[in-house]
Amino acid sequence: MNRYAEALRDQTAQFVALARDADLDQRVPSCPEWDLRRLVEHVGQAHRFAASHVERRVTALHEVGPFEPMTGTVADWLVGGAERLVAAVTESGPDAEVWNFTGVDQRARFWLRRMVHETAVHRADVALTVAAPYRLDADVAADAISEWLSLVTSPGAAARRPDLVGEMTGTGQTLHLHATDTPGEWLIERGPEAVTWTHGHRKADVAARGTAADLLLMVFGRIPVHDDRIELFGEVGLFEHWVEHMTF
Repeated sequence: MNRYAEALRDQTAQFVALARDADLDQRVPSCPEWDLRRLVEHVGQAHRFAASHVERRVTALHEVGPFEPMTGTVADWLVGGAERLVAAVTESGPDAEVWNFTGVDQRARFWLRRMVHETAVHRADVALTVAAPYRLDADVAADAISEWLSLVTSPGAAARRPDLVGEMTGTGQTLHLHATDTPGEWLIERGPEAVTWTHGHRKADVAARGTAADLLLMVFGRIPVHDDRIELFGEVGLFEHWVEHMTF
């Protein structure tokens, strides 16, 4: 738990450093329906939403509370929400039963991990908006890829988004992600009933190689599939389809 608590504090601090003095009316190119103010509000709301789940020991969907409106400065809003979540998980203990939408791993620790990666990806959105460089530790990026694959292939995702299952299933097509800067390989298979994934190396219909951070940004559509930072081999259209449709 300490690892994720410190990672959340670090990602939040870096987010604040980028957004604190920025023009909040700027459009976010990777989330074009939002301006930077809405992005900041969203991240702080997500932190508080997760904290509220843990504080109240939510155990079912009908117990989920509303989002809170943004108050105070950018720093107060973001740091306050992150610290509230860390405090909630510390008090409850990481293994306390707390609901989440996946249908698996119904423990408080889920929300701390989820918010680390939510913050890290949205920090990339801020960097794109203010034209700042973006860096993410390879181990955090690799963990974010694993978590995202677990989320989008979970029973909860299938129940909430049957259209997603219909779009992403296939006839056994395989996609391979290979991180070049940390031990990390992921094999995704589009079966006829479900999409599944495992860690490991195997020849696939299409493969993408790059740093863990660049692979993460590609998977989330923050950089193009054909970006120079990504090496592609095989049926590239499979990755193009994945990035276009695998949103949740």
